[in-house]
Amino acid sequence: MRAFLLLAALLCGLPSFAASRCDIQVPTAMATVGEVRLAYQSIGRASDPALLLVMGLGGQLIHWPDEVVASLCQQGFRVIRFDNRDVGLSVWRDEAPTVSLTYELLRYRLGLAVEAPYGLRDMARDALGLMDALGIQRFHVLGASMGGMIAQHLADLAPQRVESLTLLMTSSSAPGLPAPDARLLAQLARREAPDREAAIEQQADLLMALGSPRQGSDRAQLLLEAAHSYDRAYNPAGVQRQILAILAEPSRVPLLNRLRVPTLVVHGTADPLLPAMHGVHVAAHIKGSELRLIPGLAHRFQAAFKEPLLAAVLPYLRDQRMRDAQLAQSADVQDVRSRL
Repeated sequence: MRAFLLLAALLCGLPSFAASRCDIQVPTAMATVGEVRLAYQSIGRASDPALLLVMGLGGQLIHWPDEVVASLCQQGFRVIRFDNRDVGLSVWRDEAPTVSLTYELLRYRLGLAVEAPYGLRDMARDALGLMDALGIQRFHVLGASMGGMIAQHLADLAPQRVESLTLLMTSSSAPGLPAPDARLLAQLARREAPDREAAIEQQADLLMALGSPRQGSDRAQLLLEAAHSYDRAYNPAGVQRQILAILAEPSRVPLLNRLRVPTLVVHGTADPLLPAMHGVHVAAHIKGSELRLIPGLAHRFQAAFKEPLLAAVLPYLRDQRMRDAQLAQSADVQDVRSRL
């Protein structure tokens, strides 16, 4: 009966109710997961299907646009966004490891192995531990950029728990794929600044470079966004450790080949950091996956592309949620029959 009522609600739609329960301004909470404490927000009802958002390099949970999170919640999901280890309000339980990014970058350029204090699979275990702490057994995952790489590991670690994958502007890390723009890589690596003003200018420059050149960016707005990020948390050493986790990562093609999770891959045709072939390659190696290429999309959530992104992602997630409801209804029917 519960599954039938849920399915009826999904079919009929309850927009006013959805809006009232999708409060984006929920307090940020903390969860202890192994060696770190993760900051997170949970938006929506605990009884709704869970959708975990995994952000990319240096990104905080606030970098998921509020209107996008609200749209996902209004689709009937309990949306969980969090700060990965080493960014935002997430903290180490003990002293943070130290690294030399300059030395490891030199090794990387020479084709030598990179030493990183942790890997992307460790970050996937963080995400899995967060869901354990919240008591969520099964969930959907949406990952962007590095977050999409983490999501791939997450689905490999717990295929029985991940209901679906949505991978935005990400990569398989396979050799031979088109390289990022060299100037952009230099900007990504330059993470330390002498003061707040310089750090904010530097971040605004990076956001400009990650965006589509065809879409004019309001630098004043980018400076406000960068200031908001800086004032919430500023941890350049942590971002350097995340960079090393990416550089130390081998090709995930064998991992992708064994995934059997429903997957949507979304990529932009104007991505300067991970050119479109990265997304095509990911989709080619996940059996049964769907690929959506968005013309002009670069490597940032820009206002002009929010509608195309939502148009690609929302129907897919709605279909996955409907499938879950139908499976639950079928399980309820089987349970009733077994009791007769």
